[in-house]
Amino acid sequence: MHLPDPQDDGPDDPYPDFPEQFARTRRFSLGAVRAPSVSADGRRVVFLRTRTGTDPTSLLRLWQDGAERTLADPGDLPAAPEDPLRERTRELALGITAFAVDADCTLAAFALGGALWAVRTGDAVPFHVPVPGPVFDPRPSPDGSRIAYVSEGALHVVGVDGTGARALAAPEGPCVGYGASDHISAESMGRPRGHWWAHGGDAVLAVRVDESDVQLRWYADPFRPERAPRSAPYPAAGTANPRVTLHVLPLDGERVQVALPGGDFEYLPAAGWDAHGPFATVQTRDQHTLRTLAVDPATGHTRTVSERTDAHWVELIGGTPCRTASGALVEPFDDEGCDTRRLAVDGRAVTPPGLQLTAVHGTQGDAVLFGGVEEPTEEHVYRYTPERGCERLSEEPGVHTAAVGGDTVVLDSAGAHGRCVTLRRGDALLGELATLAEKPVPQPRPRLLALGERRLRCALFLPGGRQPREGTRLPVLLSPYGGPGMQLVRKGSGWQDAVAQWFAEQGFAVLVADGRGTPGRGLAWEKAVSGDQLGPALEDQVDAVRAAAAELPYLDLSRVGIRGWSFGGTLAAAAVLRRPDVFHVAAAGAAPSDQRHYDSHWKERFLGHPDEHPAHYARSSLLDDAPGLRRPLLLMHGTADDNVAFTHTLKLSAALLAAGRPHTVLPLPGETHLVRDPVTQRQLLRYERDFLLSALPAAAPQS
Repeated sequence: MHLPDPQDDGPDDPYPDFPEQFARTRRFSLGAVRAPSVSADGRRVVFLRTRTGTDPTSLLRLWQDGAERTLADPGDLPAAPEDPLRERTRELALGITAFAVDADCTLAAFALGGALWAVRTGDAVPFHVPVPGPVFDPRPSPDGSRIAYVSEGALHVVGVDGTGARALAAPEGPCVGYGASDHISAESMGRPRGHWWAHGGDAVLAVRVDESDVQLRWYADPFRPERAPRSAPYPAAGTANPRVTLHVLPLDGERVQVALPGGDFEYLPAAGWDAHGPFATVQTRDQHTLRTLAVDPATGHTRTVSERTDAHWVELIGGTPCRTASGALVEPFDDEGCDTRRLAVDGRAVTPPGLQLTAVHGTQGDAVLFGGVEEPTEEHVYRYTPERGCERLSEEPGVHTAAVGGDTVVLDSAGAHGRCVTLRRGDALLGELATLAEKPVPQPRPRLLALGERRLRCALFLPGGRQPREGTRLPVLLSPYGGPGMQLVRKGSGWQDAVAQWFAEQGFAVLVADGRGTPGRGLAWEKAVSGDQLGPALEDQVDAVRAAAAELPYLDLSRVGIRGWSFGGTLAAAAVLRRPDVFHVAAAGAAPSDQRHYDSHWKERFLGHPDEHPAHYARSSLLDDAPGLRRPLLLMHGTADDNVAFTHTLKLSAALLAAGRPHTVLPLPGETHLVRDPVTQRQLLRYERDFLLSALPAAAPQS
């Protein structure tokens, strides 16, 4: 198959500069407000943002009394190496990529260049705190007098003035450390941190992670053979997990180990320390049981305050558990009778059937702010109070989230007119945090559809955003993720919509479908992929394209392609391997091909333990399908990917080669699961487009 030079955009591309814009804006993420933290009195908001929509360096900013100003500019500070948190958090910017504040947002701490820095919001003069490094995840005490941080497996504490530095817990060999999260807790459980200050600032709650029994993965960079390979513990499905324990570390006094249940409870999805004391959640390896524990910091004894069970798995919801000012426990409640994940406060469901809980954003006294979905294409912010019940705070159709402090709410809203971040107190608008991100050219113009018997939520992108003239038939390009944890069909344009519209401008009708397993459609919809992640997801893509063509005669089912990344890449490859009668070409990026090689917590959630359910893994993997390839298939993968390892593409390519099936492999040297290099980003889009176009047959005449 001949591919034109991807550097040359043909005269038929009306937006030849889009790949360049996509790359220079880091997927349109630069210039956006990120990670807002609100003071306990609601007067100050500290956040990250770059100067412009193309400046890659994040600054630490402050909003106070209706005005913004810079707290710390990394350009004025020593140069910084790569931040190890960037991959786990999918961070594309440079500079200050993470920070933490005290309760009043009067002190912020961050690591830069392996050194510890802090800045007071009153004077906005960053200062270096002299401690040995490299420093990781620094966090001020609630009163701002001290900073806890991790360095080389030890948890340290130091006074803001640099005095009183000492280790609260030292590493116990190369495999045992304190205060930092492990891979699966950060990647699959949503717990990227590993230490929490006591509410009174006199102790720290910290994890101890023992990875002695976890298998090592070795990562070599074939693009730089002079560099030695590096190793990292990676608990693949069915293999040993790290042993995670929890400890109370007083600033003055003896360490206390928290009495976690142990045994089958291998996971620690959440922990924290609020005004009512420390707490934690523990989960069994089969993920059928999740317990919430209250901890006595003096003795380490625990008391079970809640237990959730599920025959498939207990879903983890961000921001839970937490407690209100009066001590009421806030957690999800899976109500199978009405197929709804509801918000429960003090053991009682307080949200109505049909409103799906997505996250808890915080509490205000005895009020709870949370995210909820009624229509799967929208997510709104709600407030529950015992006096007034549930009220919706966000108004415009779209996707909304929030940060909370005191009586102030920072509302982050994405809708048809872009993204805005507003500050509200009650019904009063206090101000707005400027959003400086560039608008994509072309602007996404999706048509939202509900297709087929299952009313699959779909977005259709057409050239120019218009129905083609009579007699024209368009090749169809499916562009799904299609798996657990992510929706793409939403009324809030993200970078995926911009890419879909650009592909549409190349002459495709681009169809994006959220099938079974994706969030926002109820408990049964999520759990429909239990034991088989791939079968229902692929069936829904087939149903979506056929239902769309039945309604829209300009869709040409003799020319159907599919593209995707990560789980979407697996779905794309499976489409041409298993359904060549429907799909004629696929471009699959970073696709897990052998599910046994993915991490234990994420993969066993849906497929169980591989020794107990080998058939679940076989039907959700691709290697046995290799002999069936009859269509063009492009495999793309970063050689340094530590999430979906490069071995997934190598194994699939080897199986295809052994079966004598031609295919194309595009390695991305030095790239991880998130492609960062701007040149690679823009050229990858063009290469993928050219591959898809060259593989599809000539246009079929309108019958």
